[in-house]
Amino acid sequence: MAKGKAKAKGNGEDASGSASSRLPAGRHGLPREFVLQNQRERIVTALVDTVAERGYNATTVADITKSASVSRRTFYEHFEDKEACFLAAYEMVAGHIRSSMEAAAAAFDEWPQKVRAALATMLRFLAGEPELARVCMIEPVAAGGEIAARHRASMQALVEILKAGRPEHAGQRPLPEATEETLVGGIVSLIVREISAGRAAELEKLLPDLVELTLSPYVGPEEAEKLAKV
Repeated sequence: MAKGKAKAKGNGEDASGSASSRLPAGRHGLPREFVLQNQRERIVTALVDTVAERGYNATTVADITKSASVSRRTFYEHFEDKEACFLAAYEMVAGHIRSSMEAAAAAFDEWPQKVRAALATMLRFLAGEPELARVCMIEPVAAGGEIAARHRASMQALVEILKAGRPEHAGQRPLPEATEETLVGGIVSLIVREISAGRAAELEKLLPDLVELTLSPYVGPEEAEKLAKV
């Protein structure tokens, strides 16, 4: 995916790229549906850019409309408020990551390889899109409320991939019920640490550590270490 200015298309097919094209001023004879779609894409792209630069709480509707070159009236024709706009952008990007992880995992038969593929896919995307990485992994927590709740829910895809590995566990005692949620929390914490430190582009270096951390409760530390080095 292209690096640089982030873009979150309204059709959900692409979550990055250059800013949406601005329509020519005055009468242009373009279909209303096209105009509305163009406006929505520009607004969402502007939100991603401004939130990545200033943070969610410091970003205002005025910042978004200025960046998108639309009026406040146009903004409110598409979104109820800043939170609704952020949620639209978040769902597009998180949905893309989620479907990519699931597709990557589905390409393998062995569960440990499914986990590795899912983690590698997530890290690769975030490393290639630093602005989207911040918007997806850091700002939801800062925003709180419904946005933070949506972020927690989006992590459930990885939780489900991990839960499928419970039959791999050969220990004498069953795994604690919160094992997967705890592991995902640790994964997110390490990713957020790197993004906050300005090292988003280096996220793929975390893969061996995350694979070992994640697989250890299921296959044991020795086997997890081997799989992490594959």
